[in-house]
Amino acid sequence: MVGARMDEAGQPPAEYASLNAFFVRRLAPGARQWPSDARAVTSPVDGVLTRFGKVEDGRLVQAKGWRYTAAALLAGEAAANCFHGGLYATIYLAPRHYHRIHAPVAGRLRSASYVPGGLFPVNAAAVAEIPDLLATNERVVCSFAGAAGQVALVAVGAYNVGRISTAFDPEWGGGEGGWVTNRRPPSERRRVYQPPLAVSRGEEVMAFHLGSCVVVLLERGSHEWVPGLTAGREIRLGDALARPTR
Repeated sequence: MVGARMDEAGQPPAEYASLNAFFVRRLAPGARQWPSDARAVTSPVDGVLTRFGKVEDGRLVQAKGWRYTAAALLAGEAAANCFHGGLYATIYLAPRHYHRIHAPVAGRLRSASYVPGGLFPVNAAAVAEIPDLLATNERVVCSFAGAAGQVALVAVGAYNVGRISTAFDPEWGGGEGGWVTNRRPPSERRRVYQPPLAVSRGEEVMAFHLGSCVVVLLERGSHEWVPGLTAGREIRLGDALARPTR
């Protein structure tokens, strides 16, 4: 099963009715743990931590020699302003990984945007060759207000992975099991929640119907990386990424 850890799956392989059902499988209870520090920012997914660093001059590193802007990723300069000088982490999901996406912080989900785009691959070869790739592909951007500041969680679609569903708002994708991206006719572009939706850290918020990557952005001055992070390492849902500085 493409190298997936079936011992962590919530059901035996024979009980999944389709390939999609397998790829959006849930984990068995207790398969992941979260830090005791309730304010720590945690990984929203299982995957490979491909890049992390500081948003310098409004730009994030995609790969060696390639940078792209936070404004392009978030589809708006106003949305990106508070992240200039902040932190970002990019996590790639391979087919073997668990494909549901969880909130990296507790907070209030104020708005979410569907950004139409391409469906290029997002593997290492593609991100090294295609400029602005992560700001070009279809994606869903979620904006949270956490205890230590603003957090953006961006789910980026990819080749054969054009479907992203939103557990926090199933009706946006046409109902339970539907998806927001890569639909005809297209989904509503933006949703604003008044009052904001209360979200717990670790709560499921989205899912890839296969695999792709996520980008997490943290407001400038709000957090610092936890010691020991290294690019290229496997990371698991719930692992600590950053801790608040205020």
